[in-house]
Amino acid sequence: MNDSMQDRKHSASTRKIVFVAILLALVVITLGAYTRLTHAGLGCPDWPGCYGFIDVPETSEQIAVAESAFPERPVEPEKAWNEMIHRYFAGALGLLIGAIFIFSFKHRDKGLPLFLPFALVCTVIFQAALGMWTVTLKLMPIVVMGHLLGGFVTLCLLYLLYLRLSSSRVPGGDYKLRKYQIFAFIGVVILTLQIALGGWTSSNYAALVCTQLPICQDGWMQQLTFANSFDLIPPERETYEFGFLSHAERITIHAMHRIGAIVTTLYIAWLAISVFRNAQSSFFKNTAVLIGFILTCQVALGVSNIVFTLPLPVAVSHNVVAALLMLSMINLSYSLKRKI
Repeated sequence: MNDSMQDRKHSASTRKIVFVAILLALVVITLGAYTRLTHAGLGCPDWPGCYGFIDVPETSEQIAVAESAFPERPVEPEKAWNEMIHRYFAGALGLLIGAIFIFSFKHRDKGLPLFLPFALVCTVIFQAALGMWTVTLKLMPIVVMGHLLGGFVTLCLLYLLYLRLSSSRVPGGDYKLRKYQIFAFIGVVILTLQIALGGWTSSNYAALVCTQLPICQDGWMQQLTFANSFDLIPPERETYEFGFLSHAERITIHAMHRIGAIVTTLYIAWLAISVFRNAQSSFFKNTAVLIGFILTCQVALGVSNIVFTLPLPVAVSHNVVAALLMLSMINLSYSLKRKI
């Protein structure tokens, strides 16, 4: 009995730390989106420091040294601080995840899961490499998109660990929902692909090429070209900042993201409505309502990005709400799989 109580105590303590890590991961995703959307990805042309300093050079002497070392990149303090603040928070998240792994490994005999903390450590290490490559490869689109997806993967693994550490159970009686287990998983896959399309649109600076709803302005179908629009390995360039693809190729990317948004919205809306109609417990009804609410907010933000020409607060929120929608879908999929 004492051992069981001790195991629950360790699990509860770890769960609290993981919850803090989830909040920190959301902050990192928000700062990453803000950094990307303010064109500050190369605010510091080196890594992990900034112009050879541990923080942003600000005095006239420091700026002179920085610009002599990187003459092709004049110091822009505001952009540099955007980038460095993102790095500081990402570093803090990495240290916290490392602490979670060490604690889980130390108390693995107390019932704490080890696979997810280990996967998190591996993901964070790869994320650090992607952060470095984002700078050294001068915002290569595949690296920028990979870095964005890596942030989402980190958040999702943390949330799965949080759910795994929970001792609560959903009341029985929802056996009708068993058939939606596979559909919920498919929804997670579809949403992942849509987020990747969003990352590809952003990293190729294609967010503003379509100015009308629902897909694009007149004549967009005639401009579709898939020859180079989705090449993962681009031609070698000195920098990929502000994009290098043609207007038609950017229209193709943006149009695919819009079509993907329509497909994703219809599928998730159908799933949420189906779960709500067939659920017996308040847990699944509330989960379906939450998914529907977040989905509605995400669609509204997407439309607002077009109508108001990508205002920074709306564009950043579009990234954050996408993360929240993914967490809600993971919660549904996990609960359908593990708790019925």
